[in-house]
Amino acid sequence: MPTTLVTGVAGFIGMSVADALMARGERVIGIDVINAYYDPALKHARLARLTERHGDLFTFFRVDFADAAALRAALDGVTFERIVHLGAQAGVRYSIENPEAYGQSNLIGHLNMLELARARRVAHCVYASSSSVYGGNSSVPFRVEDRVDRPVSLYAATKRANEVMSESYAHLYRLPLTGLRFFTVYGPWGRPDMMMWIFTKAMFAGEPIPVFNDGKMERDFTFIDDIVAGVLAVHDNPPPDDGLEKAGGSVAPHRLYNIGNNRSEPLGRVIELLETATGRPAVRHNLPIQPGDVVRTAADIDAIAGDLGYRPTTSIDVGVPKFVDWYREYHGI
Repeated sequence: MPTTLVTGVAGFIGMSVADALMARGERVIGIDVINAYYDPALKHARLARLTERHGDLFTFFRVDFADAAALRAALDGVTFERIVHLGAQAGVRYSIENPEAYGQSNLIGHLNMLELARARRVAHCVYASSSSVYGGNSSVPFRVEDRVDRPVSLYAATKRANEVMSESYAHLYRLPLTGLRFFTVYGPWGRPDMMMWIFTKAMFAGEPIPVFNDGKMERDFTFIDDIVAGVLAVHDNPPPDDGLEKAGGSVAPHRLYNIGNNRSEPLGRVIELLETATGRPAVRHNLPIQPGDVVRTAADIDAIAGDLGYRPTTSIDVGVPKFVDWYREYHGI
């Protein structure tokens, strides 16, 4: 029975990917430090859901992968063939307030995972990058071939550093690696620090929603089910070590893919859908654009579509009400 190590398994995408792997009969070894960046109760609820749904297929270790010695000790004698590395210190704005957390988790932590993958000779390590690596690029949609050396936040810089470190390991050790640049992920079990949750919470409470750049923002909102489908497609198809150029430009066994909904949606359209789904009007508090933010994101997914046949299927018209339905149920509204 295949076994995959999933980091950040108590997180939004981590839990969702682990759930999908086990739903098809695979074992998951999950690790997470369960920090207090947002309410740990939500993380514990996600872990409980995995155990309830999958029982003995799921094994969890609470460990910080940025602590190399602790990571080795926790996984001593534990076998797995593949890694899906989704754990990281998330959030663009928080990286301005607490840069050290990003250095530890996203730089040292990623290096530790590369070393683990090398030591275990895994068949494939899939890791989370971010659409934020595109920085202030004005050419939209963003393509994996675009230059990504002008990050506008430390978070983005750490994610680009992960890609460059991974390229070196793929080159030196022929380690199969795939980096995924996620675009604005939302859906059931999502993160409280992200726009969809913040707006929904405020609207149910009758409070103003913070609308940055006076609402002149567009995002490639990607529903969690479409993200999971992309991660699994990649997970099942490690890049070959054939000397040919891959998506992202590497000739080592290293690919880079965008995973997005392939369309950029105006913020106002999402607010309208939230108003309909919640039955509450949005009270807008217009604010200037925040440091580290970009005005528009959109994913060119030709690379992953061409290589793996990946196509997202969930529009915001379907996905936003699904999130609100889950939010109501989770909070008993």
